[in-house]
Amino acid sequence: MALTCSSGSYLLHNNSFTRCTARHHICKPKHLTQGISNRVATVEPLGRRSANYEPSLWSFDHVQSLSSKYTGKNYVSRADSLKKIVKTMIHEVGNPSTALELVDDLQRLGIWYHFEDEISNVLEMIYRDFYDNEDRCSKMDMNFKALSFRLLRQHGYHVPQEIFHNFKEKTQNLKPYLHEDMVVMLNIYEASYYSYEDESIMDDARDFTAKYLKENHDSIDESISSLVSHALEFPLHWRIPREEAKWFIEFYEKRSGRNPTLIELAKLDFNMVQSIHLEDLKHASRWWRNTCWDKELPFARDRLMENFLWTVGVNYLPRFSLGRRTLTKVNAMITTIDDVYDVFGTIDELEKFTEVTNRWDINAVEELPDYMQICFIAFYNSINEIAYNTLTDTKFLILQYLKKGWVDLCNSYLKEAQWYESGYVPTLEEYLENAYVSISAPVILTHVNFLTTITSKEEILQFMETSDNIVRYSSLILRLADDLGTSSLEMARGDVPKSIQCYMHESGASEDEARMHIKDLILETWKKFNKEREHVKSKIAREFTYCAMNLGRMAQFMYREGDGHGHLSDVTKSHVLSWLINPIQGM
Repeated sequence: MALTCSSGSYLLHNNSFTRCTARHHICKPKHLTQGISNRVATVEPLGRRSANYEPSLWSFDHVQSLSSKYTGKNYVSRADSLKKIVKTMIHEVGNPSTALELVDDLQRLGIWYHFEDEISNVLEMIYRDFYDNEDRCSKMDMNFKALSFRLLRQHGYHVPQEIFHNFKEKTQNLKPYLHEDMVVMLNIYEASYYSYEDESIMDDARDFTAKYLKENHDSIDESISSLVSHALEFPLHWRIPREEAKWFIEFYEKRSGRNPTLIELAKLDFNMVQSIHLEDLKHASRWWRNTCWDKELPFARDRLMENFLWTVGVNYLPRFSLGRRTLTKVNAMITTIDDVYDVFGTIDELEKFTEVTNRWDINAVEELPDYMQICFIAFYNSINEIAYNTLTDTKFLILQYLKKGWVDLCNSYLKEAQWYESGYVPTLEEYLENAYVSISAPVILTHVNFLTTITSKEEILQFMETSDNIVRYSSLILRLADDLGTSSLEMARGDVPKSIQCYMHESGASEDEARMHIKDLILETWKKFNKEREHVKSKIAREFTYCAMNLGRMAQFMYREGDGHGHLSDVTKSHVLSWLINPIQGM
């Protein structure tokens, strides 16, 4: 019979719905062989799998009760006054080194977006005065080289690695107990993560400075000790801007030479932006409740809060509010549909679901079992609604592009299910060619394309034709980071071999060796991504690339200590509290 949820979308439900009945079996590989065949001969039949996901920590009522006081006109007025002071501060900086340090602070404090034009002017001046001037370029000190290299490459300038050709000679007499000398090594280390492929000078710089910082960690004074530990744990280039802002505000407040105006603005801005995030979260929470998926599809992960955390990581800026609301829906649907394919569906059901999705035919929904009807109709309604809202806002019909992204995703899911059923172990290359799609980044970034600043339909379509590499690199980082964090759990419950297992099977490597190989692949993919950003010029391209890079960063963030998305942990909970719920005190 038909049941109407509070959203008004029609979902199909049958009173005889059962969650564990299976008429077909999925086969699980009993073991992986090291032979030349890619087919595992010994398989054992299983019924529906279960990942035993815990219920959400965040109830609907709790989310809807969240609020922030940082929404009034008084806060806006104070923030505007502080921004005017900072703009004057930027304009009056006379020393190029001081100007770069100020730009770096503004970025790390998370308030750079208020000063985009001013920052652009500073960097243009630095590039023109030093990198277009051969004589001045040769006379730059090592710290200025390192900081300018990182900031200029970050903003798309072409800066040659050769400026560091003699870095070992220039740094061999540095004294680790001197604050200034450690800052030089730290800045070179951070700069090295903006390298391109085959830049051996930058590779040497990264290895040399990492070793130096680790060996001299006990010699450094307290004022820089936490910065070094922070960098060695994870380089700045790979960190989520919102995460970095929260950490750096606390660090900067204790730093000698701190600017009280920057501290006040950073704290106030963090709390004001957090209040916007809370409204975005509550909007998405209402949509999630109206899908009824948390109750009707109990085998799937109920991770609305974690999915929202992903969207904040991808783009925390106030102007991306609609984007966060939309991407949270997209991420939640991906999580559920992924569990349909990975956990619950039989191979016959998955083939039928994929066929219906390819047809994008609501009339074919009756061919699906009850739980898939509920899943497909809510999914179908949501994507059509997203396309409709874009059409009414911009007169741009994007449904065909969204459909293609979702069809590609479901086809890739099905291929992995077929591999799993037959016990097939793909090569690493074959696995990644499918898995960079099945990790869902391409469909997420398809939506992002239409959530950035739309200047014209033609400009977006033209950019989409040239953005394949950006999408691929973001997707690969997401896939490889996910595999590092989740593959052990997924293989234990029964799943297709991931990149680690594929490499082990193909090469005979141990698991530790395979994990190291995957980490090397992540580093090499970041290098390709860095190079690709040099070609990004238009506003649309910059916004899209910013989100794509942050998607890769979020993957490394969420899977750094295991499965921070699927399985509840104190670490993920602390991030939710820190980013979304608890304002910075001391205002």
